[in-house]
Amino acid sequence: MLDFTDFDTRGYRTVNVPTGYGRWVRTYEDTVEDTMDLALLDRLTVPAWDSVRLAADLGCGTGRTGAWLRARGVAAVDGVDLTPEMLAVARGKGAHRRLVHGDVRTTPLDTGAYDLVIASLIDEHLPELRPFYDEAWRLAAPGAHCVLVAFHPHFIMASGMPTHFTDEDGEDIAISTHIHLLSDHVSAALGAGWQLAEMREGVVDADWLAVKPKWERFRNHPVSAALVWRKA
Repeated sequence: MLDFTDFDTRGYRTVNVPTGYGRWVRTYEDTVEDTMDLALLDRLTVPAWDSVRLAADLGCGTGRTGAWLRARGVAAVDGVDLTPEMLAVARGKGAHRRLVHGDVRTTPLDTGAYDLVIASLIDEHLPELRPFYDEAWRLAAPGAHCVLVAFHPHFIMASGMPTHFTDEDGEDIAISTHIHLLSDHVSAALGAGWQLAEMREGVVDADWLAVKPKWERFRNHPVSAALVWRKA
């Protein structure tokens, strides 16, 4: 397993996930760009969003993904997140049928109940991937899909940049970050029983540079990835 500290060029003070997102919540939606995750979801050909009866939104955060799903015809969405402050914002959006506090690897959601299991920008916070894919498999109904959008490991290594935020005092603070190669995802997901249905990668392009001009040196580098798995 690759260790992020071997690539870290920032040296930010690092906090755990609930502490970090609990403090980031004020500015989270102002700093996370749709080009990172939602733009990739828009490019997927499967699943057919408007055919999804019930989705599990793991690591639902402030409800960005849940709101996106509902806008594309998903009938109902249940969300799980480790950070109470993020869940409070998600409740205010009203996109989820149910919101519960919990770990994405051991959720209280019902076995085999979901047509779609989705997670966005959370995998870099997991020390190991297999427990996530095992839990997604447990939740998924036969024929369901699992969609995961990841902070691309190449970009984490090339930039030396962890997931981070700027707090109210102007300090840049990192949230514990792990590097998972795309092959690590494939090994973990196949081991859990999933079949790969589709994969897309997002690169630093003109749309990205319009919002992040300082990233010019990363032009055409992959920055995020979307993987779609099917429970056969």
